[in-house]
Amino acid sequence: MISIKQFVFNPWQENTYIVYDKTGECVIIDAGCFNKNEEQTLLDFIEANNLTVKHVLNTHLHIDHIMGNAFVYQKFKIPPTAHENDEFLIDQTIGYAAQLGLDISIEPPYPGKYIDEGQVIECGDFQFDVLHVPGHTPGHLVFHIKDANVLFTGDVLFKDSIGRTDLIYGNYETLLKGIQHKLMVLPDETKVFPGHGASSTIGQERNNNPFIKHMNVN
Repeated sequence: MISIKQFVFNPWQENTYIVYDKTGECVIIDAGCFNKNEEQTLLDFIEANNLTVKHVLNTHLHIDHIMGNAFVYQKFKIPPTAHENDEFLIDQTIGYAAQLGLDISIEPPYPGKYIDEGQVIECGDFQFDVLHVPGHTPGHLVFHIKDANVLFTGDVLFKDSIGRTDLIYGNYETLLKGIQHKLMVLPDETKVFPGHGASSTIGQERNNNPFIKHMNVN
């Protein structure tokens, strides 16, 4: 049985997750902690629960999802894992932050490992199946724990919405196709933990999400 701790970090109100089980091993998904208080909040939870960080996973490499990667790397010496197609976004992070008046003095680390569709990430007694669902970014990944009916969708699928496609290399049709063929085929009871906002289920989004209800792609 897995446990999931959700944090809401940084000016974008990004969801950072810690997933762990009785073995004490854990995965950090989208470390978005931005300031010292947020970094300490993340660290305090890990230490209070005697967790061992095994992986640092990124659904994608937009600034709001990687703000904590440098801190996590400094503390645990574990580089992030992501899709290679998103690597170019790291080079833009400090400059983009400066344009927004945000001070990021340490450049986020590059991934220590690239992963893609079909690979499996093991931690404790559970594992994530990796899905590649581009459209929001070219290298966007979704992480699925099949045995627990849990899905971490980053900025692909939200409660009652989908990810933006007006950013660099975004593609609306590509995103819809990925959602239709890779996410909507999962059981209705699959829990959806997105990169922003409230959690949902595949069934709830199938029936209520306006983008999905009117989906017409092949």
